[in-house]
Amino acid sequence: MRTDLVSEPGDATRPNEDFADVGLPASGQGGCVILLDGVTPPAGKTGCLHSVPWFTARLGGALTELTVSGRDLTPADILSSAIERTAQTHADTCDLSHPRTPQATVVIVRWSAETVEYLVLSDSALLLRSPAGEVTAVLDDRLARLPRSALATDALVDANLRNKEGGFFTAAADPSVAARAVTGTVPRGEVAELAALTDGATRWTETFHQGDWTGLFDVLAKDGARSLVDRVRQLESADERERAFLGRSKTHDDATVVYVEL
Repeated sequence: MRTDLVSEPGDATRPNEDFADVGLPASGQGGCVILLDGVTPPAGKTGCLHSVPWFTARLGGALTELTVSGRDLTPADILSSAIERTAQTHADTCDLSHPRTPQATVVIVRWSAETVEYLVLSDSALLLRSPAGEVTAVLDDRLARLPRSALATDALVDANLRNKEGGFFTAAADPSVAARAVTGTVPRGEVAELAALTDGATRWTETFHQGDWTGLFDVLAKDGARSLVDRVRQLESADERERAFLGRSKTHDDATVVYVEL
């Protein structure tokens, strides 16, 4: 088994809001990957005393512990319990009903000798590659399917779409969103490699269209996670002035990649 993990902030003067971890149980029979992309709030109140990195560290830590130790729990059960546990740590000091309370996208992958289980919530990505080389992208594409007009302002998003039916869901303070995630199980023998990526890293495919998911996976497997992030940074810098591809997005986003060869 081989792992490769790279996480880089989009701005060296700001904390990285992503979280990533790889858990390998002592039994040697399985493991897990946890990936979070903290949602950067707009300027203004969030109802919370804590930062996004504070939130992703606690949610990510709870997810890792529960995924490794709770073999009887499904990924959705794990996410629900981790959200509830994290919410309890600041429910007495913060307004967790605020639409901008700290929140994150989520990828959970857990494998055993028999199966690979997964959960994806919001716009981070999970890629699974078969022994034959076929790449399957596991995506929660609800945000991508929304019309641009509906996303015109932060106020519109918060009022109509964020963690609402017909919109999209993130892990914030409501454990019930775990039921909205994309989940599944595949036989272990059908997965030779996997990769979890925040949207700062998937820009190579989704924003700059340098290749499809198979092409992105080839970069990871041959050149490593560091190479993929470097290529994204070069593309972002080249587009910084015209912003033909980036549009309203920030020039450099936090970028995290976890690659595992099973």
